[in-house]
Amino acid sequence: MAETRQKGSASDHLANERTLLAWTRTSIGIMAFGFVVVKFSLFVKQLSLALGKEYIIPSRGYSAIAGILLVAVGASTTVFSYIRYKRTEKQLTEGVYNHSSLLITLLTAFIFLVSMLLIVYLVESA
Repeated sequence: MAETRQKGSASDHLANERTLLAWTRTSIGIMAFGFVVVKFSLFVKQLSLALGKEYIIPSRGYSAIAGILLVAVGASTTVFSYIRYKRTEKQLTEGVYNHSSLLITLLTAFIFLVSMLLIVYLVESA
């Protein structure tokens, strides 16, 4: 009976799985933050009603758009991280690993952009 042997060590494959889990936690965090952003305006409205104050809906409310975008990016991160996991698994099995930081670069740039937009939004609404 022929034995198939993986060229990557067990610790390499386990590290690949840990990386996938870390990306999954990151994507869940992004989606949760998006959900909170969408629901924040509803929370403010309910709080003002509980305090007996009239709530005026702002004409430029971007929280729904920003929240939906964050949830979409979180979902995309899940898909891209799985693709990266499978690609790395194949490379480890073949004994050739080529590092790619594209996913990290894109996610970092997106989070930085969203942070800057949130800062502008908060400064304008203050």
